[in-house]
Amino acid sequence: MADIQPLKGAKLVWATIALSLATFMQVLDSTIANVAIPTIAGDLGVSMSQGTWVITSFGVSNAISIAISGFLAKRFGEVRVFLWATALFTVFSLLCGFSDSLGMLILFRVLQGAVAGPVIPLSQSLIMRCYPPKMQNMALAFWSMTIILAPVFGPIFGGYISDNFHWGWIFFMNVPLGIFVVIVGSIILKGMESKVVNVPFNVIGLALLSVGVGCLQVLLDKGKELGWLASNEIVILAVISAIALVFLVIWELTDKNPVVELSLFKSRNFTIGTISVSLAYMAYFGAIVLLPQLLQEVYGYTATWAGLALAPIGLLPVLFSAPVAKLSDFLDIRWIVTFSFVFYAICFFWRAYTFEPSMGFSAVVWPQLVQGMAVACFFMPLTTLTLSGLPPEKLASASSLANFFRTLAGSIGTSITTTMWSDRESVHHSQLTEYITDYNPESLQMYKEMGAHGLSHEQTSGFIAQEITSQGLIIAANEIFWLCGWVFIGLIITVWFAKPPFGNKA
Repeated sequence: MADIQPLKGAKLVWATIALSLATFMQVLDSTIANVAIPTIAGDLGVSMSQGTWVITSFGVSNAISIAISGFLAKRFGEVRVFLWATALFTVFSLLCGFSDSLGMLILFRVLQGAVAGPVIPLSQSLIMRCYPPKMQNMALAFWSMTIILAPVFGPIFGGYISDNFHWGWIFFMNVPLGIFVVIVGSIILKGMESKVVNVPFNVIGLALLSVGVGCLQVLLDKGKELGWLASNEIVILAVISAIALVFLVIWELTDKNPVVELSLFKSRNFTIGTISVSLAYMAYFGAIVLLPQLLQEVYGYTATWAGLALAPIGLLPVLFSAPVAKLSDFLDIRWIVTFSFVFYAICFFWRAYTFEPSMGFSAVVWPQLVQGMAVACFFMPLTTLTLSGLPPEKLASASSLANFFRTLAGSIGTSITTTMWSDRESVHHSQLTEYITDYNPESLQMYKEMGAHGLSHEQTSGFIAQEITSQGLIIAANEIFWLCGWVFIGLIITVWFAKPPFGNKA
């Protein structure tokens, strides 16, 4: 691996496009189906609850395969695993689009998630190997934009396709992209293969990982729907997951050929970086899930318009990712990450202050636009910090493990956000309802005004109940925005525990 030279000229450009596009395609697919679930469920003749398994099935298999990507790369080679994973992802995307039953779709989503796991960590590892050390920050800047922009564009594409075409095109759109990546990758990455080590297959480690992570992912996806610990199914999943993960840690730390290299956490920067990016992504991704729901349920936006309102977050990263990468060569990365976290906090507090029933389109757009500056200073610097000081042969395993925790944190953030939003709305709904009594002059006045417009007492009560629900959802969302803001303030302290040098100086 040491004698492999970085790419130059047109080859470097095409490799960057292919690797970034593969990442974009995979991250997009993990979010694009969310807004299409009602359409898919209706078309296949199943309930919404059953339809959500389209998301859960992908998440479970994807989380497991991300965790073992480092082992697969070591055993079969990074380029080979990346190309096969992308090719199979394309095939299963095609089959998902042709599915005519829920069982068939879930089967292909499981397989799609399983083969998609290595794509992100290996594309990250490969893009760093394609660039010389002095340009690796720039490479990570280009690559990280795909991680940031895909969850934003997912709801836009998903909503537009659901509104105008058959839902199968959500998956068909991956086919030409996947074919392009495989063809370009096969040509450009030829000769870039990593050293293959004949590592014995750790069956016990893989079994413990599959059970522990699989149960945890199902728990996170279905917890709110089943009532969390009030459900026997959730309690059983939690117990099985906890036992399996405890035994996994013990087994992996004592086995000679671990399927997950937990020894990487001996690196101070890897530990600090993984914690920081995971907690930050938890808050960031939770907000990505919450905002479209808020705009559609409370403000009446269509899926397409909700996506367009959130899209401005992608503008500033496109403009500033390259300058930030250049700046990181001269400035302590911890200052750049601190700047990012401060801007994240400002934007979340901004939303908490300004989101109200009468707000317009611009009130959604402006915080999104400004938050793009935080995004531009987020992934690349934190990725550089996380991987600093690790030998080249450890990059694939480190990238796999860090991306696994980031993905898991995204699932946790989604569960916390959706559950808290629902629970806090119930609390505020109850509190606001207490003011609607025969002894409240304002309440009586509203009934009189509605009656003057021809509404009956029952119709007025229904209208007021709907308004209270909307108010409760907005207040609950603002509380979540406050919480996310304080999470980023706290993370500023965490990142300063990292130890320089970083990047190509390490």
